[in-house]
Amino acid sequence: MEHNRIEVPPGAVAGSCEDRSSPRFTLLIRAAKLIAPTGEFIAVIRDVSESGISLRGFHQLPAGEPLVLELQTGERHRLAPVWGRGNEAGYRFLDEVDIVRLVAEAGRYPKRQLRLNMSFQVELAFLGRRIPAEVTNVSQQGAGIICGDLLAIQQPLRIISDKLPEVRARVRWRKGDGYGLAFDDTFSLSQLAVFAATAQDAALLGAPECAVSLRR
Repeated sequence: MEHNRIEVPPGAVAGSCEDRSSPRFTLLIRAAKLIAPTGEFIAVIRDVSESGISLRGFHQLPAGEPLVLELQTGERHRLAPVWGRGNEAGYRFLDEVDIVRLVAEAGRYPKRQLRLNMSFQVELAFLGRRIPAEVTNVSQQGAGIICGDLLAIQQPLRIISDKLPEVRARVRWRKGDGYGLAFDDTFSLSQLAVFAATAQDAALLGAPECAVSLRR
């Protein structure tokens, strides 16, 4: 009799764990966004099955509910916490999940860079001026801002705030009073993760494992 066999997508290794009835996949550094009541945070998927998932953060992972995991394809999955240990935590899925589709990163949209939605005030410095602006989202390579002053496309500037290390950037696009900025020097994933925790929930940085420098 031929048994059903689950094909393991590239980048994943099927592993067996005691008392687990569904196949569990150990993933190779798969970044995702964990959306919590206190904000949006970077996490790395360690392993996943149809019933649950374990994540590792660059700091302690946020508590509280609701929790939503957003993949780089934009797909979202509601989670409930099960256990936590240092910078690692385990969750169960609240809805049915197509595990092979999740591991293969198949979604309605192409895989894209993680962008964290957060809001804080900054100053933009250029041509001897400083003007106020509001950051609306941040990624490793750039940020979205709202600014009442007119900025030129390709305008070089510096972003100055008490939450983000001083960053040099250029204006890439404009839509009304919204602008997209591209950083001259990009953040590493760990730098972005620690910055997001600092800006949204600094208590998450209390563990010794979180000693990641934000210096550029």
